[in-house]
Amino acid sequence: MSLASEERKKRVLELLVIQGKVQVNELAQKFEVTTETIRRDLDDLEKDGKLKKVYGGAVKVQADFEPAYHEREVIHAEEKRKIGMLAANLIQNDDVIVIDEGSTAMQILHHLADKRNLTILVCSIPTLILLVDYQKRGLFDGRMIFIGGEVNSKHMRVSGPIAEKVMEDFYVHKSFLSVDGVSLENGITSYDFERALFTRKLIRCSETSIVVADSSKIGKRTVAKIADLTDIHCIVSDNEPPAGWKGSLEEMGVSWLT
Repeated sequence: MSLASEERKKRVLELLVIQGKVQVNELAQKFEVTTETIRRDLDDLEKDGKLKKVYGGAVKVQADFEPAYHEREVIHAEEKRKIGMLAANLIQNDDVIVIDEGSTAMQILHHLADKRNLTILVCSIPTLILLVDYQKRGLFDGRMIFIGGEVNSKHMRVSGPIAEKVMEDFYVHKSFLSVDGVSLENGITSYDFERALFTRKLIRCSETSIVVADSSKIGKRTVAKIADLTDIHCIVSDNEPPAGWKGSLEEMGVSWLT
């Protein structure tokens, strides 16, 4: 199974997420290339700060920053697909919803073919492009509204004061929120302060606020606080909540869907 270089590197990163470590010899056998080719791939990924080379292979890097959009796409991909399907089940015909930026929230779009007369607000450029494509192919029935604002090319999204101002003119039934951390003590958090302010605005204009977060985000706190857990209504994840969380979540009025 010989793969092109960039595709092979994506697969290496996926394996690192799952296993935490990869071996050069095993990768060479798996991808049907030489060990020298694998070492060059690992060199490139290490230069980009995506892994750390060790004797005989590489280990994943624990990042304290938000990965670029194309990197987030391949991280916990299977878990994100599951979350997207579960979250889509919460959407009813005629709903007005916001789908936040992020590769997890974007997965919701793959499961809307049976929904009718939706209005979807989006702030993510890849999400908008996919939604337009689905509408052309008859897989999306409804209206789409792109939230204007300053464009962040690294993360392929809009945010900032203009986007926040746009949201002041909307009331939505449900918002599906992307976050970087979920903690009982610290609530939901983001790597980016500007993003945190925008997500807070989405919560304020929504009847129901739903966090979509894979298990790597659970029990984690990042730098910018978005809101307390009491400000949201539901968390959709790929695993059950950590031990000891259920009672606190019930007291806060937060449901957990897996």
